[in-house]
Amino acid sequence: MENEKIKILIVEDDNFLRELVVKKMSDFGFDVLQAENGQKALEIAKKESLAIILLDLIIPEKDGFEVLEELKNDPRTQKVPVIILSNLGQKEEIQRGLNMGAADFLVKAHYTPDEILAKVKQILRME
Repeated sequence: MENEKIKILIVEDDNFLRELVVKKMSDFGFDVLQAENGQKALEIAKKESLAIILLDLIIPEKDGFEVLEELKNDPRTQKVPVIILSNLGQKEEIQRGLNMGAADFLVKAHYTPDEILAKVKQILRME
C-alpha cells in the first residue's frame, strides 16, 4: 500500500468551493475524485475503493440524504465514512445525517479547507 494514494470523493456542485477543497486534499497527497451531482457520486462510490466521502446535501439529481441512504444500504459502500459538508445547519438536518450513518456533519460556513482536511485526517486516523 506504499505507493497507493488514499482515494477520497468530494461531492459538491459549487465549482469554486469544490476546487478549493480538491486543491487542499490533493496538496496533502490524496487521490481526489469529484462529483457535482448525486447520481455521479453513487457511480464513483460503487466503482472506486474510497477511503472517505465529503458530501454536500443540496446537489442536483439526487440530494445528499438520498446519496447517503444508498451508500449505507450498499454492502460495497456502507463502511466508507461520509462527512456531510453542507450549509444546512439546522439541528434536525444534522441529527438526520448522523442518524443515517454520517461520520460527521460540518457546516461549510464554519470550516476552512484546512479544518476540513484536519477532520478527514482525524476520521481516517492519520494524526
